[in-house]
Amino acid sequence: MDAQSATAAASAALPSIPSANDVVMQTMAQAGPHIAKHLSMWDMFWGADIVIKLVMVGLMVASVWSWTIIFHKVIRMHRLNNLADQFEEAFWSGGPLDELFNRLQNRYTDPMSAVFCAAMREWRRSMSKGYTKAANLRGTLEQRIERVMQVTVGREMDQLERHMGFLASLGANAVIVGLFGTVLGIMNSFENIAAMQNTNLAVVAPGIAEALFATAIGLIAAIPAAIAYNKLSSDFNRYGNRLDAFVSEFSSIISRQLEEHD
Repeated sequence: MDAQSATAAASAALPSIPSANDVVMQTMAQAGPHIAKHLSMWDMFWGADIVIKLVMVGLMVASVWSWTIIFHKVIRMHRLNNLADQFEEAFWSGGPLDELFNRLQNRYTDPMSAVFCAAMREWRRSMSKGYTKAANLRGTLEQRIERVMQVTVGREMDQLERHMGFLASLGANAVIVGLFGTVLGIMNSFENIAAMQNTNLAVVAPGIAEALFATAIGLIAAIPAAIAYNKLSSDFNRYGNRLDAFVSEFSSIISRQLEEHD
């Protein structure tokens, strides 16, 4: 009984050794308030390296500019479709095309009206020179009018698709630029570890957080740009096909008009 009592007393006198899990939990509990205090988005930005700051600012500016382009293109595309509907309604109403041209020639605001006015100007110019009465020139006249309409379609579509290349580049490359900031942030974390010779979470977390913040900004810039580019490209292709169909239909009308002069 005396030996057992001595052993129990000796065990009680020895300090308890914490487990590895207890050490980790205690370290995280101590570092948690410090990390939370310094890991807000604003603090991550100001605490980042100058190069990482430039990456973040560049991505945010690019994102704002991309949203400006997106809103402008969406609104303009909606407006052009409405104007095309109104023009086609007037064009196929059965009224004289000369009256429609006189009404639109100085104040057209959409590509379809521009194509129509370009063709009508060439038609009137050819009529004033007597080309429509010469049988050997009618085929050339028809080709010239169609070429004028195609050139007008190309010019209007180029204007409509302006800045689309920026959306494509941003959607494809913003994540890569964000990853560049990520690499720099991780490198800074390893430098802090080497300088302080400490792998505590409070030492590692800030640099990792800055790295992930740069990647997040890259994703925020890239995802809307890529989605908008695909959607707008589809809308522009559909609108371009609509213009091409109008060119073919108007070319057929001109061909019939030339045949009636025979």
